[in-house]
Amino acid sequence: MSQELINHSDDLKKLQNEGYEIDVKSGYGIVSHIPYLKANGEIDYGTLVSKIAFEGDKAKYNGDHVIYFSGDQPCNADGTEIKQIKHSVSNSILAGINVKRSFSNKPNENYKDYYEKFVNYINIISSRAIDKDNSVTARTFKKVVTEEDSVFQYVDTNSSRAGIDNCNKKILDKKIAIIGLGGTGTYILDLVSKTNVKEIHLIDGDVFCQHNAFRSPGAASKEIFTKSLSKVCYFKEIYQNMYKNIIEHDIFINEENVNILKDMDFVFISIDSGIARNLIVDYLVSEKIPFIDTGIGLQNINDTINGLIRTTVFDKNNYDRISTYIDFDEDGDDVYNTNIQIAECNALNATIAVIEWKKYFNIYENANSKCQNVYSIEMGEIVHED
Repeated sequence: MSQELINHSDDLKKLQNEGYEIDVKSGYGIVSHIPYLKANGEIDYGTLVSKIAFEGDKAKYNGDHVIYFSGDQPCNADGTEIKQIKHSVSNSILAGINVKRSFSNKPNENYKDYYEKFVNYINIISSRAIDKDNSVTARTFKKVVTEEDSVFQYVDTNSSRAGIDNCNKKILDKKIAIIGLGGTGTYILDLVSKTNVKEIHLIDGDVFCQHNAFRSPGAASKEIFTKSLSKVCYFKEIYQNMYKNIIEHDIFINEENVNILKDMDFVFISIDSGIARNLIVDYLVSEKIPFIDTGIGLQNINDTINGLIRTTVFDKNNYDRISTYIDFDEDGDDVYNTNIQIAECNALNATIAVIEWKKYFNIYENANSKCQNVYSIEMGEIVHED
């Protein structure tokens, strides 16, 4: 993908054609082998990293003139710092590069593209080193391109813009499954399809019906309902516009096929059947696979809806307490077995589930060890339970 992005962007391609070691990765432009003079007079090399904004596969400069550098502060021949670019000290990892500082140097009319931005900083940083030794250069004509095997159909410029790409890498190799594509399950899919997990497996044996459209993300066309599409195929067709690795399983989980969960790193359960849930949970426990179970219990009393929204996280540390939180009785009094589902409640249930999933993999900070969250619609409060 990196070379493809460079080929589609005239400014990035110009950098490559002129011999700069340009690469594009995770929404950042990276130019390496930049000579500079250290405070002790030695010549060293660093790497410049800039956020890149894209329109589709083409870079479009967005006015951000700040750039990041992996080396020490570049200096003049007398050992003083080059003040015209000095900005702030940084200690972060962008696109796999450990950057130590940022630079700021903005022409009166700003830069017109990324070529101008990179070349301006390269000239300022390298000029002192070249003055000392005119054989050093940033233009090595070495083609350095990392062919990034992204799960996305286009560049995730949101993560690079927010500077959170390093956080997101924590789930890069994870395979997840979503069991049940009713209301909550489809909102879970909507959220996790915007992450860089390795694979998303969709498991549901139902057809996408008209009532499903009123509790799922997006807006289905009425023609869809004449096609009798399975839920997994319908939602794969939508979300593969953005995310590549969606694997559909047009089945209901039973004893013969439950082993399709064996290679999962995490599972979301969003189904109503107590019998199926019991089978799935037993299997996940046996395989030591962490999972989140969701539930919505709404009641319509005198034309006013109230109830509870539950999200519970399980792993090997609390498998022994599963029966405390989940009622597997198909005909039991479990409030979460009611069939009233409303889009905003499904969306909230999914959002809490995905936040807790990200906490589990240390993307979000987790200050408490409570495994269950219960939101009361009537009270407007979330209770965290052990």
